Order: sequence, then structure tokens, then C-alpha cells
Amino acid sequence: MTKPARTLPDFSLETEIANGSQLLVAGVDEVGRGTLAGPVVAAAAILPGPVPAEYEGLINDSKLLSAAQRERAYAWLTGWCVSYAVGACTADEIDFIGIVPATRQAMGRAISELEPQPDHLLIDAVELNAIDIPQTSVIRADSRSQSAAAASIIAKVTRDKLMANVFDSEYPGYGFASHKGYGTEFHMVALKKLGASPIHRRSFKPVMDVLER
Repeated sequence: MTKPARTLPDFSLETEIANGSQLLVAGVDEVGRGTLAGPVVAAAAILPGPVPAEYEGLINDSKLLSAAQRERAYAWLTGWCVSYAVGACTADEIDFIGIVPATRQAMGRAISELEPQPDHLLIDAVELNAIDIPQTSVIRADSRSQSAAAASIIAKVTRDKLMANVFDSEYPGYGFASHKGYGTEFHMVALKKLGASPIHRRSFKPVMDVLER
């Protein structure tokens, strides 16, 4: 039996929310929630309308794109968006308040930097009760909404560059440029050998287990 073709995100959720008005709808998503090191990074993006046909294949859940596709999409999106912004929470903040509150805080920081401010938020699987903007939370929004997919791409490229271009050289030996902080076999071997770096999440069990040994 053949699998059904995976459909691309579209602009229908944004159109439904606007309901014929000129509402500015911002897609919001995060990356790095499950890593053992580095920040959780969120992005918010307001698109001017549906993605043109020639770019539709590039605007998708960032996990479904290659690194080269994400880079190309990022370069185009950041010039095409009405507005986009990024926010983050550090490993120390994650350890202090927990990953779910830190994810919400990173999203809030990204949203606060948007100019103009959005009239409505379309968020991937999270509710931001502390933010006084009408919002819709949708499971797997980054695979359904072009705005959320755009936010996913912007957050992913931003975080990957930070891990590869900054933290890999600041903390050599862990392989951050290759695994971006996820718990790969190489990462775990390096963690056991070198101990935790300043950007490791000490509240995460794999890191705690290594430190306890």
C-alpha cells in the first residue's frame, strides 16, 4: 500500500482567523526543546499573504527540510516577511524555571520584538496566557500553517548557527556543530569525558546522570 502524499502547509488557517479583515497573524514556533545543551529558541513571523507558488515547497516544518533548504528558505523569508523576530531562553534559565515555562518565555520574547505587533497569534501546540493578544494554538501548526512553518525555519536556522558558529568554538570537543546539542552517541561520549559545559542543561536527566557519576 502506498502512503498518501504529505501535504504542504498553506495559508488557510491565517485566512480563517482574519475572516476577511486585514488582521496581522503571527506564526509562532520553537526549536531546541529536547536538546541537552544550548538555548531553546523561538521565532515569530508575520507573512504578507500566501507563499508564492515557487517557494511553497520550501516553507514547511523545519524538521522536514534539509539544511540547504532551510538556509534558502531563511534567506528568502527574512526579506519577504512583514515582520519576524527571535527570542531565546538560556540553559541556566531552563534549569531554573523548567523547559515548558522557558519555551513560553522564549516565544514571548520573540513576539515582543515584532514590529508591527500582530493582531493574532497562531502558535504551535502552546498557549501563552501571559500575553494579551488573541491567539490560536494548533497541534503541529508548523506542518499546517505557512506562518508557523516560517517561524519554525527562522528559529531552527538561528539556533543551528548559534550552536555551530559560536558554541562549538567556545566549548570545543562536544561536537555542537554537528549535533546541535541533541543527545547523540558522540555527544554522550564527550559529555562523559569532558563533563558538562556552561551551556549544558543540568536539570535534564542524561546530563544529571553523567554529573552524578
